[in-house]
Amino acid sequence: MGALAEFLNAVSAVFVLLMLMSVGYIMGKVGWMTDKEKRFLSKYIVNIAVPFNCLNGLLNNLDQAMLNSAGLMLIASVLGIVVTLLLSWGAATLLRLPNNRKGVFIAMASFSNTLFIGLPLSTQLFGEVCIPYVMIYYLANTFFVQTVGTMLIERAGNVQMERTVKGFCKDIFSKPPIIGVLVSVLLLVLDLRPPEVIMTFAKYISGSVSPMALVYCGFILYEVGLRNLRFQQGIPTMLVIRLLIAPVLCYGMCRLFGISGLALSVFTVESALPVVTQVTVLSGAFGADEKYAASGACISTLCCFVTIPVLMVLLG
Repeated sequence: MGALAEFLNAVSAVFVLLMLMSVGYIMGKVGWMTDKEKRFLSKYIVNIAVPFNCLNGLLNNLDQAMLNSAGLMLIASVLGIVVTLLLSWGAATLLRLPNNRKGVFIAMASFSNTLFIGLPLSTQLFGEVCIPYVMIYYLANTFFVQTVGTMLIERAGNVQMERTVKGFCKDIFSKPPIIGVLVSVLLLVLDLRPPEVIMTFAKYISGSVSPMALVYCGFILYEVGLRNLRFQQGIPTMLVIRLLIAPVLCYGMCRLFGISGLALSVFTVESALPVVTQVTVLSGAFGADEKYAASGACISTLCCFVTIPVLMVLLG
């Protein structure tokens, strides 16, 4: 009965997420949402809602004892991503993908959508107590997306950009979600807490992250078009790596470093999520195969709503 209850709970959670995504899809279908509203949602979520979500979630759910073990958690996350990245690189070579898809494939298979799908999914499954662990995995994942992921997609495209160390640091540390994490951790280290009026404001704003992020994802599905989704060369392999192998590798790394309990479950779920949204954005910016990236991102999003309940039973 325990496994069945875990499975039904996960099915219920992902069904709620699917319903929220359907709002974005329907709004696009009837013309209530366009590319203009999509850009607004993206800016609001990344620049305002998620930083306050970090402040609310970390200060209310993270303590000094957890902070001391965060380093090991970060290392385990990084190693899991690195091994997945190397495996994806090998798979792309064996598949002999064209140049404009190879880097896109590796990025799709290696990096997880920890923000727009991961945050709402994990909070739905585990409650707000999971937010500190989500943010730790988000830090590791985002670092690789902004460095290795950008380099891979740039090489797959026809637009080259000059990148300096200063520019790289600015790209990483000027991101509001990362600033939100760093400020929250600093406040914890110094044992400080913002005035309660700020924390109340942060709580209200953070409550908008999950629905807005899923509405955004639903509109992306509408933009691509369900009829246009195709299992093009490499996409089935990418799905196996992204949704099945990556969580196994992450689980193994966590066990290796003695990470268990809620942290183990959250990290494993975070590693088993769909393709990160930035892959499609970067593919368009650098002249790589944007349609290939969009198709992979949407198919992986739909497939994860089948694989996550099974994963929850195995974790349970």
